[in-house]
Amino acid sequence: MCLFTGLMLLLCPWLAWAQDTSKYPSKPIHMVVPFTASGPTDTMARVLAQKLSEVLEEAVIIENKAGAGGSIGAEFVAHAPADGYTLLFTSAGVVSVNPSLNKVGFDTMRDFAPIVKTSSLASLLVVNPNLKVKTLDEFIKLARSKPGQLNYGTSGPGSASHLAMEMFNKMAQVNILHVPYKGAAPAVTDLLSGNVQVMLIGITPVLQFVNAGKLLALGVSSLQPSPMVPQVPTIASSGLAGFEVSNWLGLFAPINTPTAIINKLNKETNALMKTDDVKTKMNKEGLDPVINNTPAQFRDYVQSEIIRWSKTIKESNIQN
Repeated sequence: MCLFTGLMLLLCPWLAWAQDTSKYPSKPIHMVVPFTASGPTDTMARVLAQKLSEVLEEAVIIENKAGAGGSIGAEFVAHAPADGYTLLFTSAGVVSVNPSLNKVGFDTMRDFAPIVKTSSLASLLVVNPNLKVKTLDEFIKLARSKPGQLNYGTSGPGSASHLAMEMFNKMAQVNILHVPYKGAAPAVTDLLSGNVQVMLIGITPVLQFVNAGKLLALGVSSLQPSPMVPQVPTIASSGLAGFEVSNWLGLFAPINTPTAIINKLNKETNALMKTDDVKTKMNKEGLDPVINNTPAQFRDYVQSEIIRWSKTIKESNIQN
C-alpha cells in the first residue's frame, strides 16, 4: 500500500501536466516580437496572433520587446517557462545571425524549440541604370573589370543585406565595397542618385522605383521567382548557381516545451498559412507563406542557417 501510494505521488505531477497539455491553451498566450510595433515582423505577428486566437479560442497577445537587434526579446523568451504561454515570433537575423555577431544571452539551438517557419522574404539585386548593364551576367563582368570601384549600400554593418552582398561578392568573385547607412531608406536614396551602384534589398522598399524605371532589377535572391516581380529571374538561374538568400519569419518556444504543444501550434499555424486571407496579407508585405513546415524541418533549417551565416561572417571578417 505504501509503495503504491509512493508511486502515485511520483506520477501525479506527470498526470497533472499531461492533463494541462491536453487542454492547452487554457489562458492567454503571449507572443513576443523582438522589434518595435509597425515593422514587417510585428505586422505579420499580429496577423498570426489574431488568427490563432480564433482557432485556439484563447487570446494571443503581442508583446513588443525591442532592443539589441532583437536579442532582448529573444533572451526574454529563452528564459521564460516552457509551458507554451510565452512564444517568440522573429525574423532570421535574430536567431541565425546575431549569435555570431554579438554577445547574446541565449543559444539558439540550446534554448529554443523551433515550432514553424511561417514565411520567407526574397530580396532584389537592384542597380542604378547609369551602369548601363541589363543582365546579371553583364553586371558581374563589369564588377570584375572594376575591382574596388563599385559600392553597395546596406542598412548597416551586420544587416541581412550586408551579409547577403558579402556572399554575393564571394560567389561572383567580385570586390564591391560596402557602404553602411543608418537604415535602408537613406541607402536607397543614394542608390537612386548614383552615390552607390547596387543593393540587395527586400522587394517592397524598391518596387515602386523598379516599376518606374529608376532602378533596374537584375535578379531575385530566392530559388523560385517571386510573384511580386514575376518578370525578374532568380540570381541562381542567371549565372550564379546555388545563390539563395531569403529573410524568413518563424515561431519559437522555450526549449523543453511539451511536444504536444509544439505540434498543436505547428498544425494550426500551417493551416492558417494556406488560407487566402493570410496569403493576401503576407503578399502585401512581400512575404511568401511557407506551407506544411514541420518542427523538425524548421529546426534543421535554422541550424543550417546558423552554420552558413557564421561561415560568411568569419570569412568576410564582418563586424557589427
